[in-house]
Amino acid sequence: MEFHDYYKTLGVPKTASDAEIKKAYRKLARKHHPDLNPGDKAAEAKFKEVNEANEVLGDPDKRKKFDELGANWRQYEQQAEHAQQTGAPFAGAPFGGGGGAYRTVSPDEMEEMFGADHPFSDFFQTFFAGAQGPGPAGGARRSARPRRGRDLDQPVTLTLEEAFTGTTRHLAIKDDGHQRTVEIRIPAGVKEGARVRSAGEGEAAPPGGAAGDLFLSVHIEPHPRFERRGQDLHVRVGVPVTTAVLGGEVSAPSLSGSSLRLKIPPLTGTGRVFRLRAHGMPTVGKKDERGDLYATVDVTIPTALSDDARKLYEALRDLERKS
Repeated sequence: MEFHDYYKTLGVPKTASDAEIKKAYRKLARKHHPDLNPGDKAAEAKFKEVNEANEVLGDPDKRKKFDELGANWRQYEQQAEHAQQTGAPFAGAPFGGGGGAYRTVSPDEMEEMFGADHPFSDFFQTFFAGAQGPGPAGGARRSARPRRGRDLDQPVTLTLEEAFTGTTRHLAIKDDGHQRTVEIRIPAGVKEGARVRSAGEGEAAPPGGAAGDLFLSVHIEPHPRFERRGQDLHVRVGVPVTTAVLGGEVSAPSLSGSSLRLKIPPLTGTGRVFRLRAHGMPTVGKKDERGDLYATVDVTIPTALSDDARKLYEALRDLERKS
């Protein structure tokens, strides 16, 4: 099994903060995204590597296991889950690498952890023959562990509006010489770099096994007007100079398409920020939880003046000179 150094993949040191890892991931995901490198298989492969690295290093629990166990972290995690589900004792570290109780590792578990073609597999099969009984040809009798189809990864690009409302994608999947169409629901509030899972829609199941899963790696296009920061949205709102001076109301856009009324106090300057609660991005899986919308004021001046308007501005100028 090839060992991937996820820190090297993202180009960050082991001491990198969560923010540094996130920044490095976003930069590389944009650089190698298949939509920006059509037909470039190397870029597509690199994009998948970057997403895999972010999935591990972006999760504090997985990152801790990776730091402690290196190449064995995922096998250890799978064995721990297996022990929890079956009630079998587990050492607390692979092969008793830490404290706690110890137990014998079965050939099936060795195969699951290191693969059927691992050079030690025959040795372990012979070693455990006495414990498990002879097989039909006099060798070790091994349980028929069901195989599982491979997981598939597919990049998908969304608009910010689609991420706001949630959307559906229909994907054509080629599997075992056949093509099938899969419909996947992408939840509202999904973030850049998220992986949306569709269980059982990956590679077809081998005999007696289960199908793999399909994962969508999400990329969200930049919006011409709104900027997303976490679950909050930011937008700039033009305010006429007369309203900025005297006060009043203006319309503020929302990503849902409706207009919001923004009350402007007198003498409001450019750059002032107003917070509109619960008009930001929804939170995945939490229907009633939303971020906020922050509207930054841009005071606008007229591009043309009528004769009457010019006279009024001239009178205002003269008044300011006298004060």
